[in-house]
Amino acid sequence: MIKIYEAKDYQEMSRKAANILSAQIILKPDCVLGLATGSTPIGTYDQLVEWYEKGDLDFSKVKSVNLDEYKGLEKTNDQSYYYFMHKHLFDRVNIDPANTNVPDGMETDTEKECQRYEELIDSLGGVDIQLLGIGRNGHIGFNEPDSAFAQKTHCVNLAESTIDANKRFFASADEVPRQAYSMGIGTIMRAKKILLLASGEDKADAVAKAFFGPVTPEVPASILQFHSDVVVIGDTLALSKMPR
Repeated sequence: MIKIYEAKDYQEMSRKAANILSAQIILKPDCVLGLATGSTPIGTYDQLVEWYEKGDLDFSKVKSVNLDEYKGLEKTNDQSYYYFMHKHLFDRVNIDPANTNVPDGMETDTEKECQRYEELIDSLGGVDIQLLGIGRNGHIGFNEPDSAFAQKTHCVNLAESTIDANKRFFASADEVPRQAYSMGIGTIMRAKKILLLASGEDKADAVAKAFFGPVTPEVPASILQFHSDVVVIGDTLALSKMPR
């Protein structure tokens, strides 16, 4: 079942998302959070940090698993998702670093790393709530449009549209990694609850196709129509092409 909530702007979207995540932490202090990177969830993380600083949230027992990581970037690289998570959340709250998990982008043995990450998620008992953004081409994690849905954590060749969208974070498009480790669609779908955020007019087509079009691996997020518990929070622009 999909519930769609409209927020008037990015700030309201971020607060609504943080409310849902904080409720999960309060109800189950040792929960497993599936976390996302990119510009979309930064406001949500900022709000969680604010509530933590006020004493309203305790991350000491929380465990986390991240969706993806660029292949070939050191953890110290300021564009790695390991770096991103520590900058925007982990280093600002009382989460145990040993309980945070990001795919190892420096592991060259693809099969080994993908199997390790799948087994890690299973060992934690699965993800209680998975935070997602959505790409302009409908990708979730780094699961790009394809002829079939990827089931497990895998190594992805990034689409040109994804490289183009991410090049603003690098000195040039040539520096954007061409591959990434990503949870598979099947891995994402096994999360007990999914929270997808969308902000801005450039996401409107993807949102409309994902939730009001056919389920197809050419729009990876469309598979979420088959999940039992999905919450979509989008700002007015991101939801502007939904059928009313």
